[in-house]
Amino acid sequence: MTGPAHTGPSGPASGHGTGRTLVAGVGNVFLQDDGFGVETVRRLAARVPGPPPGVELMDAGIRGVHLAYRLLEGYRTLVLVDLVSRDGPPGTLYTIDVGPEPPSARPGPGPLDTHAMDPATVLALLHDLHAGAGGTLPEEVYVIGCEPLDTGEGMGLTPPVAGAVDAAADLVLDLVRRAPSVSRRS
Repeated sequence: MTGPAHTGPSGPASGHGTGRTLVAGVGNVFLQDDGFGVETVRRLAARVPGPPPGVELMDAGIRGVHLAYRLLEGYRTLVLVDLVSRDGPPGTLYTIDVGPEPPSARPGPGPLDTHAMDPATVLALLHDLHAGAGGTLPEEVYVIGCEPLDTGEGMGLTPPVAGAVDAAADLVLDLVRRAPSVSRRS
């Protein structure tokens, strides 16, 4: 087996099994706490030192279709950072192992709203694109989520969610550092 043809500043070039990780912050910064994922990825990008080699950061915002196509480029691990509502106190953080299988709850037929794509919709689209166009699916998919307080119109995170951003960034870094050593599912 030969290695990748090119190694760049963020690690090996695309291809199955390269070990590349994509950390994508999703959400709408014009809907208060919905900007949590985007703000967390921005905070990660500003940290010194930056993410480990082979880890790429993406401010996906509301561009779920763009994210799905990018994932076909060959990432071993995907970490989505977004809001997660589980009826906990605002600012509560969750780490969810989604696994590589397509979500069982898929969007119904009809037009795709590319500006309102939650992680499950992005993952379903990714599997549909893979079936039609090929590419490589991530072997591991995680969500770092935060319980919101308010997703109404407005700029800026509410205090409990803003207070969770640095801790979420720490969770992301801990996860990407250990992701290659997580045991495979049988």
